[in-house]
Amino acid sequence: MVICSVLLIVRLVAGHNGMQFYSDNRAEVNSLKQDNDELMKRNELLAADVKDLKVGLEGIEERARNELGMIRQNETFFRLVPNNDEK
Repeated sequence: MVICSVLLIVRLVAGHNGMQFYSDNRAEVNSLKQDNDELMKRNELLAADVKDLKVGLEGIEERARNELGMIRQNETFFRLVPNNDEK
C-alpha cells in the first residue's frame, strides 16, 4: 500500500502530466500571452496608420516629410542641429 502511494505521488509530481509539466507549460503560456499582447498593440497602431492614410492626405504628407524628406515647392527647409558642445 505504501509503495502504491509513493508511486502515485511520484507520478503526480514528476509524471508526464504532473505538476512540473503543468508549471513549465503555465510559464510558457504566460510568455506567449505577453508576446501576443505586444503584437496586438502593434497591430492596432498599424491599423490606425492605415486608417489615417486612407482618410486624408495629412498622414501621407507627414510620412513623406519625415521618411522621404519631402519639401513643397516654394518652401524653405531649415534643419536644426542640437549643439552637443557641453562645457
